[in-house]
Amino acid sequence: MANLGQIVEKVRSKNAGPFWLTVDIFCGTPEAFVQVSNGLTTARVARVFATDEATIKRFDIAALNVVKFSLPRPSIQGAADDRDMHGASWAALLAELPLN
Repeated sequence: MANLGQIVEKVRSKNAGPFWLTVDIFCGTPEAFVQVSNGLTTARVARVFATDEATIKRFDIAALNVVKFSLPRPSIQGAADDRDMHGASWAALLAELPLN
């Protein structure tokens, strides 16, 4: 079973303002897009990020072969307990996720 990062071109995360994160999965091909779109549920992403599924916004953009997730940051950007000021490390959690 391959990890998500082995199937797609790139997994990127970043801030979407001080209260939200966004994770972009650049699939590269229509085949990879279908595999990711069908194989990666919002519920699974919620478990990986330890957040409520209802707070996650999901965008499947077939024309660009991109799957995007936006979710509230667990800490406001720059707060004393913020462990990732730029939101860049969240991508690694999904890239390492096994995908059928």
